[in-house]
Amino acid sequence: MEAGTENEPRAGRYVTQATGYRAFIPAPLPPRPPVSLGGELQALLSAADLALGRLDGSVLTLPNPDLFVFMYVRKEAVLSSQIEGTQSSLQDLLAAEAQVFDPEAPRDVDEVLNYVRAMNHGLDRLPELPVSVRLIREIHARLMEGVRGGRLQPGDLPTSQNWIGPAGSTLATAAFIPPPPHMVPDALGELERFLHQNDDLPPLVKIALAHVQFETIHPFLDGNGRVGRLLITFLLTERRVLHKPVLYLSHYFKRHRQAYYDHLQAVRERGDWEAWLAFFLRGVVEVAPEAAETARRILQLREEHRTAINARVGRAAGNGHKVLESLYHRPIVSVNDVKALTGTTYAAANGLVARLVRLGVLEEMTGYARNRRFRYGAYIALFAESGGRST
Repeated sequence: MEAGTENEPRAGRYVTQATGYRAFIPAPLPPRPPVSLGGELQALLSAADLALGRLDGSVLTLPNPDLFVFMYVRKEAVLSSQIEGTQSSLQDLLAAEAQVFDPEAPRDVDEVLNYVRAMNHGLDRLPELPVSVRLIREIHARLMEGVRGGRLQPGDLPTSQNWIGPAGSTLATAAFIPPPPHMVPDALGELERFLHQNDDLPPLVKIALAHVQFETIHPFLDGNGRVGRLLITFLLTERRVLHKPVLYLSHYFKRHRQAYYDHLQAVRERGDWEAWLAFFLRGVVEVAPEAAETARRILQLREEHRTAINARVGRAAGNGHKVLESLYHRPIVSVNDVKALTGTTYAAANGLVARLVRLGVLEEMTGYARNRRFRYGAYIALFAESGGRST
């Protein structure tokens, strides 16, 4: 029940609840008065559109863009999860997917695995189900299944009040309290209507507004930050701003984590949508060329290794190329994997792996005498993020 109303900025209002805490009730999008897209914002929007166009073109020139999306998705998964405190690196994620046992691997790698599954599920569903409350709930269920916070109603909207704050905070000391649970379904419904209504807002502006609105509604008891960043990826691809999900924007959010949180709160407190939009668009301008450069380096690396295989692998070059292409969507392999891929004997596969190691295509990563695993180290390094475990 609403017991009193205070402070009415553009983004919504705080409402004192019957038990005394103040919850924020977001105003429906688009903001009123409308966002001002002149001056610096117009220049940033033009630069962001240009950067995304170049990124899209760079990725579409790759021999098989879908193969290369594999690593872009995993880089975004690692970075977005690290914003929420996970320690797992890209290498940890790839090793876990390849079922390489590492007793020193962070236990939170399952959270990153779930992020990848959630993203892939959403991308698979988009052709038949638009970005909607239903899709958001499906994504959340996959994100939280069997991991930290997984007991907190995966995919279900909460029936108790949640809040944002440091560990140990309460409703009385929280930094931000989103709308009470009985108002969440309507708030999400308004967000869905905004996403699908016809208007003259540029797609990037609409996506940026929607991200803040979702984070402000904060509909789940855990996982809201990651779902909100997944929402950016889904909207970029659904609106055909990008044909493939290759913008790892969480790289920018992680690099400027405190500013990211401060801008979200400034919208709620002061309705400062324009400052958030400038921050968001700067992120696109900063990260899109990095991702496009990664695509260029992938193409260069592939040509170097194809040339080396042709020159130095002899009659097994055909199988060498087959293995090389497979490494772009499975960069950690065993000899048995190569045997199954090439249809040869174990001895022949082992010999081919040895040649690829000598060429620098593969490198042994386990140190085992048996059950060895080999990684495409040069490819993984193109996506490596400084910090965290790299081994």
